[in-house]
Amino acid sequence: MDAADQILPDAPRGAAPLTVEEFRDRLAEITDDLPRRLRQCADFIAANTDRIAVSTVAELAAGAEVPPSALMRFCQILGFSGFSEMQKLFREAYAPGFPDYSTRLKNLKNGGAGSPSALLGEFIEAGRLSLEALAKSADEAALAHAVQVLSGAATVHVVGLRRAFPVATYLAYVFEKMSVPAMLHDGVGKLDHRFALRPGDAVLAITFAPYSEETIALAQDAHDRGLPVVALTDRLTSPLARTADAILTVPEVDFGAFRSLSATIAMAIALAVAVGSARD
Repeated sequence: MDAADQILPDAPRGAAPLTVEEFRDRLAEITDDLPRRLRQCADFIAANTDRIAVSTVAELAAGAEVPPSALMRFCQILGFSGFSEMQKLFREAYAPGFPDYSTRLKNLKNGGAGSPSALLGEFIEAGRLSLEALAKSADEAALAHAVQVLSGAATVHVVGLRRAFPVATYLAYVFEKMSVPAMLHDGVGKLDHRFALRPGDAVLAITFAPYSEETIALAQDAHDRGLPVVALTDRLTSPLARTADAILTVPEVDFGAFRSLSATIAMAIALAVAVGSARD
C-alpha cells in the first residue's frame, strides 16, 4: 500500500457536525489533508450530498470507487461514529421538521384558530387541497405496477408505524374483507415478525417524514431476500426508494403542523380495492 492509501490515525477529528452547513465546512477543512482513497470519498460525497439520505454504504463506496471500509473510515474522520450517524443527519435535514404536539397546540391557540368549528374548517380545507394535489400528481403507471405486484403475492405484509399506522391497519382490514391474504406488522413488543416473510410474498411499506426506521428495516430485509416491495410514501427521495419495486407518493397538506391523512387514505382504499379486484 503506497503512502496515498495510508489511513489516518484512529481518533476522529472533533465532534460530529450538527447541521448540513457544518458538515460542508468540515468537509472543506479536511479534504486537502486526506490520503488518496479518503480524498475520493470526500470528492464524491461533496458532489452527491443528496444521495447520502437514501443510499447504502456499499452504493456510496461504489460511486467513490473505494471499498466500504474506506467510506466508514471517512465518516469517522468527520467525527461520526459511523455511516448511520452521518446518514441520520441528512435524513433529518431533508425531512420537513415538525414541532412536538404541545408546541403545535400552543401555536394554534396563539393564532386564534383553536375553536372546534374553526379547526374543523381548516382541516377540511387541508384535506381538500391534499386530495386535489393527489388527483393532479398520481402516477397511474406506478399504481398499476403496485397492483400487479400485490395481487400476485401469496401474502401481503403490511407495515406502517407512527403516523402511518392508521393507514396500515385500514389496509389490513380491507384486505381481510376482500379475502386477500395479508399480515399486519404492528411492532407490538418491538417484534418485527420479519421471519414470517416467505418466498412469493410481498411487502407494502408505508412511512412519511420523519421516516420510521422499523418500516425501512423491514422493507430492506424483504428486498435483501428478493421479495418485491411496494412503497407508499411522501416523496421519491424517501429512504424507501432504494428498496421499492413500485413507489406511490402522496402529497398531504398540513394545518398548524398537524398533517391529515385524507389523500393517503384515498390512495390506500383505491390500492386495496384494485388488488382485490385483480385477484378475484
